[in-house]
Amino acid sequence: MLAEPFEKPIRIWVGLGFPRQLNTVADAYQFVIDWCGNSPEQKAAIRACKAALAGDIDAETARGVFAAFARRKDILIEDGAIPPATGKVQSKHP
Repeated sequence: MLAEPFEKPIRIWVGLGFPRQLNTVADAYQFVIDWCGNSPEQKAAIRACKAALAGDIDAETARGVFAAFARRKDILIEDGAIPPATGKVQSKHP
């Protein structure tokens, strides 16, 4: 379950407004345990990630709980908020 990717990655804001993509339950778990705080949403996300890592719930359920935590903390990047990084520089001139 550790390396199994989410059906759709979760994108969050970190640091000084830098986007970060979380692809697996392990990524989400590492992020949420490193988060400074002790809110009910954080505790729920930790429990859900642990349960998914143990195989007690599926990765998508843990993803949903983590997304609720990220949304509550205002760090979730909603779909369409910023374009995904492509590594290509876009020119303003045709």
